[in-house]
Amino acid sequence: MQLADFDFHLPQDRIALRPASPRDSARLLLVEPASPLRDLHVHDLPGLLRAGDVLVVNDTRVIPARLKGHRVRGESRIAVEATLHQQRSGHVWTAFMRPGKKLAVGDRIVFGEASRGEGDRACLLAALDATVRGKGEGGEVTLAFDLAGPDLMAAIAERGMMPLPPYIAARREEDARDRADYQTVYADEEGSVAAPTAGLHFTPELLARLEDMGVRVERVTLHVGAGTFLPVKTENLAEHRMHAEWGEVDAATAGRLNAARAAGGRIVCVGTTSLRLLESATGEDGVVQPFRDETAIFITPGYRFRAADGLMTNFHLPKSTLFMLVSAFAGLETMRAAYAHAVETGYRFYSYGDASLLWRAA
Repeated sequence: MQLADFDFHLPQDRIALRPASPRDSARLLLVEPASPLRDLHVHDLPGLLRAGDVLVVNDTRVIPARLKGHRVRGESRIAVEATLHQQRSGHVWTAFMRPGKKLAVGDRIVFGEASRGEGDRACLLAALDATVRGKGEGGEVTLAFDLAGPDLMAAIAERGMMPLPPYIAARREEDARDRADYQTVYADEEGSVAAPTAGLHFTPELLARLEDMGVRVERVTLHVGAGTFLPVKTENLAEHRMHAEWGEVDAATAGRLNAARAAGGRIVCVGTTSLRLLESATGEDGVVQPFRDETAIFITPGYRFRAADGLMTNFHLPKSTLFMLVSAFAGLETMRAAYAHAVETGYRFYSYGDASLLWRAA
């Protein structure tokens, strides 16, 4: 298939710059095979599920992965910005950097300045410096930090900014509200540089209502990388390569998912990250296996889904791999019609936008 097959017109005023409040007041578009579209709200979700169904959520926690600093080379200093992408070891990260072309292997990067009055902590945070260890063909830079482990993560938390998607960051600055808004209420495993945004719609009260009616909530972990924001640059989709992301489905969770399906329950993934991970962990026989590895699965129309019956997800960019995924799940023509309806009726798009609930096409 071609990239142009997944294009559509999206007015700029449909891009949400702030989330709905309360979270579950966001709109929800129900998309079912051979049925009319239904305009609902996220708090209506319990009425769309039944006892025995399972929601699979991604419990990754977003780190403040945008770092501003300076490249230091002798007496020369130039401003740079890094968006951390993937942790490779206790002190090594890959990152997308601007201006990346002005960096060379061996360059020193100084991120931020220590605050006055912090004593020994200021000395520690002053060491949030790194050396450029390598440059990749896809524009990634490998950074080896002077700090490692918990000390490095504490310094990143102190100096970093939440990595808002480019289509939001281009229109406003990150602020204190985003520290809470851009995090799910069940976020636990630190490591993502982008939020699993379908999960942003859940509140503790909504989760309690679902569990009270017999809907299980199962947690998996996929650490979302900054590659999720990169545009597809090839017209022929067969030539596109996804960035790998690390994920885990533990043995106990896999067993419960298999048991729920065997008992007639439906598996509903909350977000494309949960779906991609679960599909990576599921064999051709439909059995979910324990999984602890990287995945670079790229789902386009024609893919045969093994694990998921339903998908709750936000509204995605034109020509994006995520719009390709939902088109594979519910049908390209169905999703074209659904997105045209969403645009016409004022749904809010992207990370802070509204949601849809898709049931898989036959």
